[in-house]
Amino acid sequence: QREADDHLLAPPCSWVFLVKKCYQDTDTSLQSSIITKVKGVTFTNTSELGERLWDVADYVIPPQGENVFFVITNLVVTPNQRQETCAESASVPDALCYEDSDCPPGEPVAAGNGVRTGRCLREGSAQKGTCEIFAWCPVETMSRPTKPLLGEAKDFTVYIKNFIRFPKFNFSKYVGLCAWCKVLCLDSCLFCIKGGVIGIQIEWDCDLDKAPSECYPRYYFNRLDNRFSGNSISSGYNFRFAKYYRDAAGVEFRTLFKAYGIRFDVMVNGKAGKFNIIPTIINVGSGVALMGVGSFFCDLVLIYFIKKSHFYRDKKYEEVRDLEVLAQMAESSQQSVAPDAAGLAEQPEVQDEGGAQENGCVCGQLLQPTRSGHQGNGKVNVEQLQSLQTVEA
Repeated sequence: QREADDHLLAPPCSWVFLVKKCYQDTDTSLQSSIITKVKGVTFTNTSELGERLWDVADYVIPPQGENVFFVITNLVVTPNQRQETCAESASVPDALCYEDSDCPPGEPVAAGNGVRTGRCLREGSAQKGTCEIFAWCPVETMSRPTKPLLGEAKDFTVYIKNFIRFPKFNFSKYVGLCAWCKVLCLDSCLFCIKGGVIGIQIEWDCDLDKAPSECYPRYYFNRLDNRFSGNSISSGYNFRFAKYYRDAAGVEFRTLFKAYGIRFDVMVNGKAGKFNIIPTIINVGSGVALMGVGSFFCDLVLIYFIKKSHFYRDKKYEEVRDLEVLAQMAESSQQSVAPDAAGLAEQPEVQDEGGAQENGCVCGQLLQPTRSGHQGNGKVNVEQLQSLQTVEA
């Protein structure tokens, strides 16, 4: 039974101790630093911007990438905006009006681009129009291109440098991710048009009992924003920024950019382990204690759940009878011995008819046991025979 317990418990105990490295002391307080670089250029020709070459300084925000960097894949450009009055966008529900009283002056348009001036602007003979606002005009268009402006972003390359240190063991290492690898996740056209968030997980698991060259990370890429973003009100990932200028007269104007793209969040975590005698002793003791628990469960299975449990139960346990049963058994055994002893005591005695019989037998006194112990061997001495003969005479 002990061998069966050992066979059942040896594999899981070995797996926990060797595979999970329970003999090691661990350090999870990882210190990390990230440096990122993106390379690549692309060319566009649009009515808003004309012919333009885009390089890293144009489409990577911020320029000095660290744990987070953003790659522009699509743009909605509104050039030459100046602060003046113009009609609010018809796609803003709060800007719709029928008459001037619907546009109280000085009030901002909810989810709009400016403040009302008090006029309701209508095109031609249309009854419904939009409020006039003071804002950066012309206002931004709400249309989105069906193709990404920076469609060549899928050919951009990214380089991630990671410096780590485990202070408990004073172990440091540096590694670069896939030098100048293509950003393959940008190959999705829909992803490039609407944008999204990608998580780059760098996972370190170092066994410091081995050579330092065998300590290397694993990389995982996951989309972090809502996977059902197509059903949300504001899907994808975008933000706005502007570039400001002044004309010859000193009047300020700007070019507004609504940027769609991929935001990369680089996250680093990990642990390191090294042999230590203290966790080794603790885990060995726990394993020995577990063997006792395992023996109990093995007995439970063998006694109650297998088909031949009665055989194992008979070998495992010895039946103990009640005291009353034992007393009855003892009494019955004594009764069976008593009749035999009585039969021996009630044998017929030899009758004395004249002191001696024709066959030469002595009297009955010789048949009785003597305290001297001479009868035990079945012999009688000569003096006893002579005394008996004298009495008979």
